[in-house]
Amino acid sequence: MGVMTAARPARPARQSRLDAAGGRLTPAERAARGEEARAQAPLESHAAFGRPPGRPDPLTLLQQQAATRVPGLVPVRYGRMMVSPFAYFRGAALPMASDLAATPVSGLRVQACGDAHLSNFGLFGSAERRLVFDLNDFDETLPGPWEWDVKRLAASMEIAARDNGFPRKKRRDIVLATVAGYGQAMRDFAGMSNLDVWYASADVDRLLAEFGPALRGKQRKRVETSMAQARTRDSMQAVGKLTRTVDGRPRIMSDPPLLVPLDELITQPARRKGYESEVTGLIASYRRTLASDRRHLLDQFEFVHMARKVVGVGSVGTRCWIVLMLGRDTGDPLLLQVKEAEQSVLSHFAGPSQYANQGQRVVAGQRLMQASSDIFLGWQHIDAGLDNRPRDFYVRQLRDWKLSLDISAVIPRGMRLYGQLCGWTLARAHARSGDRIAIASYLGPSQEFEQAVTSFASGYADQNETDHQALVAAVRSGRIPAEQGL
Repeated sequence: MGVMTAARPARPARQSRLDAAGGRLTPAERAARGEEARAQAPLESHAAFGRPPGRPDPLTLLQQQAATRVPGLVPVRYGRMMVSPFAYFRGAALPMASDLAATPVSGLRVQACGDAHLSNFGLFGSAERRLVFDLNDFDETLPGPWEWDVKRLAASMEIAARDNGFPRKKRRDIVLATVAGYGQAMRDFAGMSNLDVWYASADVDRLLAEFGPALRGKQRKRVETSMAQARTRDSMQAVGKLTRTVDGRPRIMSDPPLLVPLDELITQPARRKGYESEVTGLIASYRRTLASDRRHLLDQFEFVHMARKVVGVGSVGTRCWIVLMLGRDTGDPLLLQVKEAEQSVLSHFAGPSQYANQGQRVVAGQRLMQASSDIFLGWQHIDAGLDNRPRDFYVRQLRDWKLSLDISAVIPRGMRLYGQLCGWTLARAHARSGDRIAIASYLGPSQEFEQAVTSFASGYADQNETDHQALVAAVRSGRIPAEQGL
């Protein structure tokens, strides 16, 4: 990608891999590993966040990261990041990865999300058609220190709570509950069998039964409404919103620059037909990354139309396509999202991925961390995109009962409960790949770690506000172009 060139430690030469040693040790030996790790990185050492000496300019890092993205869309990314300190934080995974690389770590590794902020958790449908709560964004996933994910999650809670105007004590309670949720869950998972950990999931009906008594009337009603809304967010709903009928066939509508059909990006019919053939070939090749039963299902759909779609905040500018396919008739649609995968922002500090294809990196990490992944989740490589350069992609359904929390509508009590749930979910994801016994032993029975990370989150939120203000000033001065309101 050509980023992180100045004032940065050299990239680790070794690939980023999971530590399999825990599986060959007894539980007592694994617990001893955790105690030894505490000597290397005492729990209280996680409290401080000071501006590291020689800290790279975060805006320079973002500009370097943008060098490989669609030039016309980069201003949209900056415009979205300007909206608030939390919006900036969502897009600044690379600057925070750079900052986290200078903080203490225990040396215990897991499959890290790499971008575990609170908006990257949410509801979606499992393959068994249960509504579940889980992590749902893995663009940056890579084996790395578990602490990095916990600190990014904790900081996101503090920053979002500030955006909502919550007082300091309420914010501290929210962050403490989030980190405590992680720690208690990890201690619980440490006492469970491997299979019990693997089968653990956050079924929403079970969660509502567990957390429901803590919800007040309006809060419970809002949760139940969100659950009902999530079940309507599927391909049919997306097709109704994103397409129109032309000559009896659905076509993806144009809403530039956020949604642009291929017809408008490539006006020459011969070249457009060639690129459509390339993409349909990509889909045909991608099917090989699916299980045989899912390949059979995919083969029952045919390509109809495609468009480039802008998504998220941090991902704006990466090449992302939506592909409309039809099954038995126009009432049987399938919308696939074909999203570009670049190197993880963690790779500059934790080591490069073992996978040559970055789409495979994303898929492997997602399957390892999620309790139940999209049935159409797979990856592929394209030799020449619109800019005639090779690109890696991963593929999934555009919508499958997916719904994220509306942060602005949450009161402190609700955010506290949400934080506990995110902490549990992150611990479950880490316990599937890392040495849960060693991590639980490292944390110990005290509240020292959660108090330390809560202090870190407050300090990092201060830095984030400064960085957000720097972005706003850079846009106003003309140093950075931004398109707002998109």
